[in-house]
Amino acid sequence: MRIYQIAGTACFAMMGIAVSAQKMPAKQKFIETANMDKSVKPGDNFYTYVNGKWEKNAVIPPTESSIGSFLDLYNRTKEKLKGILLDVSKGGQVPGSIEQKVGDFYASGMDSATIEKLGYSPIKPFLKEIDAIKDSKGITLFIAREQAENTNILYALGVSADDKNSSMNILSFSQAGLGLPDRDYYFKTDPATVAIQKAYQAYLAKLFTITGTDSVKAAKNVASIYDLEKQLATSHRTNVELRDPQSNYNKMAVTDLQKTMPVFDWKGLFAVLHVNPDSINVNQPAFYTKVNELLKSVPLSTWKEYLKASVLKEAAPALSSDFVNARFNYIKSLTGQKKIKPRWERIYRATDGNLGDALGQLYVKKYFTADAKKRMLVLVNNLSIAFENRINRLDWMSGETKTVAKEKLHAFLKKIGFPDKWRDYSAVTINRGTYFNNLVACAKNEFNYQISKVGKSVDKTEWGMTPPTINAYYNPTFNEIVFPAGILQFPFFDPAADDAINYGGIGMVIGHEMTHGFDDQGAQYNKDGNLANWWATADSVQFVAKSKKVIDLYSSFTVLDTLHINGELTTGENMADIGGIAIAYEAFKMTKQGKDTTRIDGFTPDQRFFISFAQIWRSKEKDEVLRQQVNTNPHSPANWRVLGPLMNFTPFYTAFNVQPGDKMYKPEADRIKIW
Repeated sequence: MRIYQIAGTACFAMMGIAVSAQKMPAKQKFIETANMDKSVKPGDNFYTYVNGKWEKNAVIPPTESSIGSFLDLYNRTKEKLKGILLDVSKGGQVPGSIEQKVGDFYASGMDSATIEKLGYSPIKPFLKEIDAIKDSKGITLFIAREQAENTNILYALGVSADDKNSSMNILSFSQAGLGLPDRDYYFKTDPATVAIQKAYQAYLAKLFTITGTDSVKAAKNVASIYDLEKQLATSHRTNVELRDPQSNYNKMAVTDLQKTMPVFDWKGLFAVLHVNPDSINVNQPAFYTKVNELLKSVPLSTWKEYLKASVLKEAAPALSSDFVNARFNYIKSLTGQKKIKPRWERIYRATDGNLGDALGQLYVKKYFTADAKKRMLVLVNNLSIAFENRINRLDWMSGETKTVAKEKLHAFLKKIGFPDKWRDYSAVTINRGTYFNNLVACAKNEFNYQISKVGKSVDKTEWGMTPPTINAYYNPTFNEIVFPAGILQFPFFDPAADDAINYGGIGMVIGHEMTHGFDDQGAQYNKDGNLANWWATADSVQFVAKSKKVIDLYSSFTVLDTLHINGELTTGENMADIGGIAIAYEAFKMTKQGKDTTRIDGFTPDQRFFISFAQIWRSKEKDEVLRQQVNTNPHSPANWRVLGPLMNFTPFYTAFNVQPGDKMYKPEADRIKIW
C-alpha cells in the first residue's frame, strides 16, 4: 500500500525530482549574468555574487517550499511529462504492455470522482481486522501481513547486499514507527518544533474524526498514540548515530532472536512473509528490544489505535479529498508550502514510485540519446584519471594505502542514464477501476520482488533510482556511481556547452559521487563493497583528523538565527562536495579549454567553471523547510554547498583574486584538503 518509494544511498541532491532528460534549445545561455549581483565581491560571498539578484527577485510558488535550479529542471519538462501520461492513459494500449500499465495506473489516480465516492471504504477491511485483534500476537501478525504488502508499520524491513558479504542479499530490519520526521522532534521544546508536534497531533485527530470517531475519543486516542511513539523514539538512534555502518551491522541468528524477543514473534513474522532465513541483520537492536517490551506493557487498546492511525496515514494520499487535505495541513507545518500540488503531479509521482522502470522506459525512449550517454562516460573517465592523479600526490597518505585506494577507484561500477536491464512488471495487474487497488497490487509486487532475493546472489544491474530522477548516488556495497538520465541536462550538462560549464556542473556531481566512495562512511568499504578495513593505521588517524576539521568548519555555519549546520550529520556530503569540486577542476584543466585563457561572456575558463558550479545550487527556501533540513538531512543548505568547498580551494582564490580580509578567505595552511 506504499504510495511513494525513495531509493538511493549517498546521493547528490537533497531530494530527487523525477523528470525527463531533454536537450536545451540551441540558444541556451549557459551563464545567466542577469542573476548575478556584482556589487558583492566574489571573495566575500561567491554564492550571492553568482545568484544574488535572482535570490532577491525569486518568489517561491505556493505549491512549493523552495525554488531554484532543481525546480527549474522539473518545470521545464513538466508539460512533456504530462503529455506522455495523457497519451498513454487515453486507453486502447496493448493489454499487459508498459504503456497500458502506466496509462491505466495514471488514469485510475486521476479518476477523482470514483475516489471521492469511495471515501475511506478501501481501508475499512484493514480497520475491521484491527478491531478483531485480541492479543499481542494478533498485533504482530497484522503488522506482518502489512509488511507483506510493502507497508512498513512499526518497523522497516528491506533486502540489500550484506555489508560484510556484499555478493549475497540479506534481510535487514531497521528502526521506524514514528510519525514525526525524526526522534528528536519528540523531545525538543523550541516553539518551531512544538508547532510541528501540535500539527501532527491535529492531523491524527482529524484522521480519527473523519472515520467516525467522536472528538473526545479521538483526543484520547491521539494522546495515547503520541505517548507510545515517544516511548519508541527513546530507543531510536540519532541521525548522526545512524551514519555509522559498523554499529548498524548486527547479524543475528533467528533462533536467538526468537528466544530473546519472544513477544515480537519472529517465527510468526517469517511464516507470514514466506521466507525462512537462518540469520538477519538487525540494524538497531535496541529498538527491537524496546518494541518487545512495549508489546507487553502498553495496553492492547493503545496498540490497536496506533495501528489504525498507521493505516490511515499510509493510505491518506490515495483516499478522498478530506484525507488528502488533512495530510497536507500537517505537511504545511513542516515545509511552509501553502498550496497542495495539482492532482496530475501527485499522481505522476505515485506512478514513478510504483512503476518507475516502466515509466522510465517511456522517458528514455523519447528524451535520452545514446550520444548523451557516451559524452557522459567520457566525463566520468576523465574524472577518474584526475582522481587517481590527486591520490598519487597526497602528502598525508602512505604508498600502501594509496595503492588500495586506487584499486577501489578503478573498480567503480559506472551506470549512466538508465538500466541495462529493465524491471519486469508482468506479475502486476493494473486496471482503470480503482486507484487504491492498483497501489496495493504494485506494493505486493514490490514486496514479492524484494523478498525473493533473500539469500541469493546480488544483481548489480539493479538501480536505486528511476531514470528520470534529477539526482545521482554512490552505493558502497555495489561500489557504484550512478547518474540517471534526469540529471543529464542543463545546468548540469548540455552537449552544446563549453567544457567549463559541463565540468563545473555534472563534473562536480561526478566528483562528488566518486568522493562518497572515500568519505567517512564510504572509506570503510573495500573495492568489493564489503565493510572491511583497508587503511594503514597511521593513514586512518590522519583521515579522521581531517574529517574532524570538516565537521568543525561546517558546524560554525549559521543557517537561521542561532541554528547551525550539524557538522556531524553532514560530514559525508560536505567531504564529497569538497572533494568533488577539486576532482572536477583537475579534470577540467586536462581539457583544451581548461588549458586556455580565452574569455566567454567576459569570464575566463576558470571563472566560468566556478560560476557554473554556483549556478547549480541556486536556491531559495522557506524557513520551515530549512529547519527540517538542518534537523534531518545529511546535506548542507545550498549556499553553504558553494561557500564551504570554495573557501578551501586555492584555484578559486586565484580565479577571483580572493585576498586576506575577504570574508571567504582562509590562510592556505588552514584550507581543508583531503582528496
